[in-house]
Amino acid sequence: MNKKDILTTFNPNDIGSADHNIFGLPFAPSEANLVIIPVPWEVTVSYSAGTAKGPEAIYEASYQVDLYDPFVKDAWKLGVAMQEVNTEIKQTSKKLRKKAEKYIDMYAQGKTAAKNGEMKAIKKEIDRACKELNNHIKKEATKQLEKNKVVALLGGDHSTPLGLMQALATKHESYAILQIDAHADLRDAYEGFEFSHASIMFNALKIPQVSKLIQVGIRDYCEDEKNLIDSSDRIQTFFDSDIKHQQYEGKTWKDICNQIVSTLPDKIYLSLDIDGLDPKLCPNTGTPVPGGFEFEQVVYLIQKLVESKKQIIGFDINEVAPGENEWDANVGARLLYKLSNMCLVSNGVLPIVMLKQSE
Repeated sequence: MNKKDILTTFNPNDIGSADHNIFGLPFAPSEANLVIIPVPWEVTVSYSAGTAKGPEAIYEASYQVDLYDPFVKDAWKLGVAMQEVNTEIKQTSKKLRKKAEKYIDMYAQGKTAAKNGEMKAIKKEIDRACKELNNHIKKEATKQLEKNKVVALLGGDHSTPLGLMQALATKHESYAILQIDAHADLRDAYEGFEFSHASIMFNALKIPQVSKLIQVGIRDYCEDEKNLIDSSDRIQTFFDSDIKHQQYEGKTWKDICNQIVSTLPDKIYLSLDIDGLDPKLCPNTGTPVPGGFEFEQVVYLIQKLVESKKQIIGFDINEVAPGENEWDANVGARLLYKLSNMCLVSNGVLPIVMLKQSE
């Protein structure tokens, strides 16, 4: 069935069919305008595990998401699909996670890879595997970009999107990263691992095409990270406490969002760690932190970004850990649907027709 027939025969009001792709949408990756790459990887997580289960859990929860989007007309027609989960990546993550746990336990005891042969060997193996993962994602993302697809990534821990960022740098001369997160993720080789989940933005800034890093909602960071923020012309951080204090004193979220959007160039990569939300929305994420955003606050910010006519060239959602029920995955799936729709609208797949609830 060709795409025209799909658009004619599919009923978006029916229950989601498992015969279809994510959200019950009737598109294969080859037919989609936006392709989601799932990455079940959590080797270097430093607190609680579970994010490697995130992509599959979100996929399963996505069938409960209604396809009507009050802000994007005919959103389901945009064409979103997810690739199959790579079981080899999942198995490698599980194997190396056990070694990383042993390494981290030894690290916590004051031992270092410089003086301990076993730790040195584990670190070398994990750094090599993480680099191979980055290269794999870069190649896969490049393959999709060459087909004129918009590419999103679904982690896994927050180390996973580096390869996608690198792939986008081969297509775009310059772009900014908009990071929504509880953590700054600016640590240099956290716990000794070059590609730690806590080092993703430190590594992203090594990409020459990344002109700016705009961080929003940061509320957990170390002194070294704050010093880097203060000393870098490429980093601007909207700390969670500053945002809250401005709101307490009467500034609206609309005004704050307009300020954030005004700092961004025309092309933006969006990197969203689920712990940027209030932890009641993601209680099982790896490193939950008090504070954070409501779901609609994040959606509103991205709407303002799209309404400003800026282009979201790609995005990731990371650190969703399903826990014992579907709650975290449910939130992650709904956020993924909203972001996918608005990303494609920003790329002109449908005209920008943002509807109000009352329409």
